[in-house]
Amino acid sequence: MAVSHLTAAAVGAGAALLTDRLRAAGALRTASLAGSTVAAPTAAAWVTDFLNAVYYAKEPENRHLDDLRLAFTVLTTYWNEHGSQRIGGSDVLRFHRAFGTARLRGTGGRTGTLDRAALLAGGATLFGPWFPAAAEDPSRLGWGIAFPSVAAKAEHDPEVRLASAQVGPLTPPRRPVEEQVWHTYPPVEVPDAGATAAALLAVEHWPEYASELGRFTPLRRRGLDGQTFEIEVVGFPSPKLPVFIRAYVTVQDLVTADAPDALARWVEEVRAGFASRPDELSPIPDDAEVHAGFDLVCHEGHFMGDAKNRLVLYSQGGRSYVRAAGTWDPMTWHLAEMYDRVGRWSQHAFWGMETPRQSMLHQLAEQVARGLAADGGGA
Repeated sequence: MAVSHLTAAAVGAGAALLTDRLRAAGALRTASLAGSTVAAPTAAAWVTDFLNAVYYAKEPENRHLDDLRLAFTVLTTYWNEHGSQRIGGSDVLRFHRAFGTARLRGTGGRTGTLDRAALLAGGATLFGPWFPAAAEDPSRLGWGIAFPSVAAKAEHDPEVRLASAQVGPLTPPRRPVEEQVWHTYPPVEVPDAGATAAALLAVEHWPEYASELGRFTPLRRRGLDGQTFEIEVVGFPSPKLPVFIRAYVTVQDLVTADAPDALARWVEEVRAGFASRPDELSPIPDDAEVHAGFDLVCHEGHFMGDAKNRLVLYSQGGRSYVRAAGTWDPMTWHLAEMYDRVGRWSQHAFWGMETPRQSMLHQLAEQVARGLAADGGGA
């Protein structure tokens, strides 16, 4: 039986002790939260329990990523509706009133779990009757928040969240190029290059591309170029002990077909870096038509250390793809140990090496396909 919100909240600042007990009981199968810009450490246990009830604690056949994204929307909307104050231990009482009965009924398949209908109904209890429709209306969704109106969304300032974030200085790779690690992840096919480019440029919708391993939330009052993202990535030090790892990246060197010379220079630099590494494929095939690319540069505290990741959107043979490629300095011993135990698998899966529901790029492709279908363009 999943643990209730109230039981999870009882620990307050002693969340770690409760987490150990829940783990021993098998209740925390896949997620633990140590605090974020939205949730304070005192809320970690019950927020974790809420996410488990919606997704992670369910049997695989009952897990739906749309439900997990909706659960995050509920949490972030609650934070926004309450003056952008971090969710705390006492807020569990409101969530228990909104979702407790549905959890007792086991709407998600077994006692303690929640399905989408219960999430929407609970959201209406928390926020008002406007929430269920807003949560499924792209024009009223942004930055992981559902808004009561399009006007309310237009008035939102994403830098409110930036003020609570711990964004240190940029830490790109610094070692000589020949000493750096360069790694390419598999290409992920997308249904349309133009629609995918538009989806990437619509930064406020990046949280809607979340996978079960993490999500990107934009923090700055600007478009993609120069945008800073807060990343929440789920790492797995052991099969039953995953954790959320929070980090920050900023977009640099955004290039598109509108500036062909800059695009050509960016492509040449990427290809040249991989040319001297015969054990790694270039992320940009020789016959590819590149539509856009950019670097995601890490900030201090990122689990990859001094690093950056590149995303490239290209077409080849009548099909279009988005692909990631990372470059990082050799890690210090403590980062290398954490990466080996927590980060490596999550990093690889997040960029497309495992199943689609674990990969943000696959989820981006799925959201693009949905948008095309909704617009009558097919998928």
